[in-house]
Amino acid sequence: MKAFRLDELEAERAANEGAYLQFLRERNMSVGLYALNAGEHDPQKPHNQDEVYLVVSGRASITVGLETTEVGRGSVVYVPAGVAHKFHHISEDLRVLVVFSPPEA
Repeated sequence: MKAFRLDELEAERAANEGAYLQFLRERNMSVGLYALNAGEHDPQKPHNQDEVYLVVSGRASITVGLETTEVGRGSVVYVPAGVAHKFHHISEDLRVLVVFSPPEA
């Protein structure tokens, strides 16, 4: 078993001064913590993997392809591989668990 605490992952991500911390990588998936602060720009480009986002905290909008929705704590969003997507209008610091399948390259 592998178990993680979000507060510890957030501290590690912040210490590494990056927006993304991959903390689990297995044969069929990888999982990371993504952070964007209020007002920040999301620089993502389409990925070669399917993704699932679970918003842990914060508020923003996300556009996936041509669809836009507001997200907050507890929101879950699926993004198919190759589809353009971005968080925007980030009104509260955003912390998101990201699951990639297959694992992010």
